[in-house]
Amino acid sequence: MSRIAGRFTRVEPRFRVRKLVLGLLSDLPRKNCWTIAEWAGERTPDGMQHLLGRAKWDADRVRDDVCDYVVDHLHDDQAVLVVDETGDVKKGTGTVGVQRQYTGTAGRIENAQVAVYLVYAGRRGHAAVDRELYVPRSWTSDPDRCRDAGLDQDTAFATKPELATRMVARFLDAGHQAAWVAGDEVYGGNPRLRTALEERGTGYVLAVACSHEVTTGAGRFRADTLAKKVPKRAWQKLSAGAGAKGHRFYDWAVIDLADPRPGSRQLLIRRNRSTGELAYYRCYSPAPVPLTVLVRVAGSRWRVEEFFQSGKGLAALDEHQVRRYASWSRWVTLAMLAHAFLAVVRADEHTRPAPDALIPLTCNEIQRLFITLVVRPVHDAAHRLGWSDWRRRHQARSQAGHYRRQATQA
Repeated sequence: MSRIAGRFTRVEPRFRVRKLVLGLLSDLPRKNCWTIAEWAGERTPDGMQHLLGRAKWDADRVRDDVCDYVVDHLHDDQAVLVVDETGDVKKGTGTVGVQRQYTGTAGRIENAQVAVYLVYAGRRGHAAVDRELYVPRSWTSDPDRCRDAGLDQDTAFATKPELATRMVARFLDAGHQAAWVAGDEVYGGNPRLRTALEERGTGYVLAVACSHEVTTGAGRFRADTLAKKVPKRAWQKLSAGAGAKGHRFYDWAVIDLADPRPGSRQLLIRRNRSTGELAYYRCYSPAPVPLTVLVRVAGSRWRVEEFFQSGKGLAALDEHQVRRYASWSRWVTLAMLAHAFLAVVRADEHTRPAPDALIPLTCNEIQRLFITLVVRPVHDAAHRLGWSDWRRRHQARSQAGHYRRQATQA
């Protein structure tokens, strides 16, 4: 917390933000301003709501502090920046960025809010270092709606690959280093993102669709057409990295692409050893690299899924109940900080040999031990009863307001 303390000019929000981050790491079944304020010993949620909505502090500067913290502790010369988006299903239309759109969280089109995240993945661990809210055209074409949600009236529409390009540029411009960028088909199919990375000399392994066309020395072909031409001897069995159930082995093949520009470009093909299902990747590196390196980078893409799972499950990344942009950016930035803390502690613990018959500490176990042994607050019955009274009084006011509104509309 000392890293971000200087971002708060007043002592009250400085103390309260610590309580909020600890609340995000707590074992509460549901985490929002109400539940965290009660857990932290405050009498009402007003202070937490003020911290997220009206207090004066810059979430982008805290985001930069989180990035520095992650890179300092998880530093890796061959780190991979993994970019991906995740959606949070929402009700209503007032929450910033919400519209009916596809989200992988639900696996279908839902009323959802979508954000793009940048995850730093190294050998010691991984954590998010940046985030951008995806604001659909239905919002950017309505300046009044943007203003009501706390966005600038002149907010311009940006695609998810454009948001990814913006975050990678911000990371590199801050003086940090990353050898590679990885992402799924949304990003691999975007030529502007690939060009921006090549101009910076940053390697990438980005997934593309089977219909994606590439140019080889023999002409231009679809990716799936080229896969059929690969001879049996060209496939190699390699691990894409260790998973919970062991190494993820696939068959891999690589095809050189024709391009007059400097650098090495390939089409990487992955084949599932059980089902035969194929996946395709566009690859670039300033200098030629072995197939094993491309496979390692391709396998790093799963790190962002692990971040979404642990970030939501352990640090309440998706449990924000806020409507305006400033509150959203503050909540997710503090959730990123909470998760980064767990990732760094895990990385430090893994430098020590685990006792016999025990696996090394996981982020889940670190969270349980930290909250249980270090910061679990204990409150008396008066505190619990006071919060019960406060909730019922607030709910009574809300119920009366709904009935009055219904009567005026009748």
